[in-house]
Amino acid sequence: MVDHLPRAAAVCGTAAAATRAVRAGLARRRRPAWERTNHAGRAVDLYAAPAVTAGTALAALGAPSPRERGAAVLAALAGAACGAYDDVRGDHRRGFRAHLGALRHGEVTSGAVKLFGIGAAGLAAGALLKERPFDRLLAGVVVAGAAHFVNLVDVRPGRAVLAVLALGAPGVARGGPLAAAPMGAAAAVLGDDLGERTMLGDTGAHALGAALGVAVAAGNGRLGLALHAAAFVAAAVNGESVSRLARSPV
Repeated sequence: MVDHLPRAAAVCGTAAAATRAVRAGLARRRRPAWERTNHAGRAVDLYAAPAVTAGTALAALGAPSPRERGAAVLAALAGAACGAYDDVRGDHRRGFRAHLGALRHGEVTSGAVKLFGIGAAGLAAGALLKERPFDRLLAGVVVAGAAHFVNLVDVRPGRAVLAVLALGAPGVARGGPLAAAPMGAAAAVLGDDLGERTMLGDTGAHALGAALGVAVAAGNGRLGLALHAAAFVAAAVNGESVSRLARSPV
C-alpha cells in the first residue's frame, strides 16, 4: 500500500491543478450561458463542471493499467456529456419513474437520456475492468449508480463534493490512483462550491460520480461489487429521500 501512495498523491495533485487551471481559464471568458441561480437565489457559475471533468479525465491517465485508464476516462466523459445534456435540456421532472413514464408515452426526456447514456457507459467501463460477464454487469451498475448518487446529493453547496471526498477516501487510503482523480478534482472546487461561487451541475456531478464508480468497481471483487451495486440501486429507488437528507443542515 505504501508503495502506491506516492502515485495516488501525484494523481490527486494533477487532478487538482488541472481543475483549477481549467476553471480559471473559463472564468476569464465569462458568458451568460454559464451562469445559474442557485437554491438561495444567488448567481453562480458552472465553470466547475467542465473543470472537474477535465481534471478527472487527465489525472485518470495516471492509472496503472490501460483498461483502468480507459474505463475512468470513458466514464468521466460520458457522465459529463449526459449531464451537460440535462443541464441544457432538463425539465422539471425528477426521478426514474417520471422519466420512464414519459418514455412509455413516446417522449424522450433528458432524464431518460442520462439513464440510458450513463448506463451504457457504465457497462462499457465494467467490460474494461472485469473479465467475467456477471462481474462486468455488477461493475456497470456500480459506475452508473455512483454517477446517479453523486447527482442525487448535489442539492446544496458542497454536498456532492463532500460525498465524493468521503466515498473516495478509502480507495486513496489503500493507495488507489483511480479514486485520487475525482477526489483531487473535487477538492479543487470545494471552497468555491461551499462559498456559493460555483456549482457542479449535472455535468460535474455525473463526471465525478462515474469516475468514482470506476474506482470502486476496480477495487472490489464480486462480493464488494454486489454490495455497492445494491446500495446504489437502493439510493436510486429512494432518490427523493436521499436528496431530502442531503438538503438537511450539516
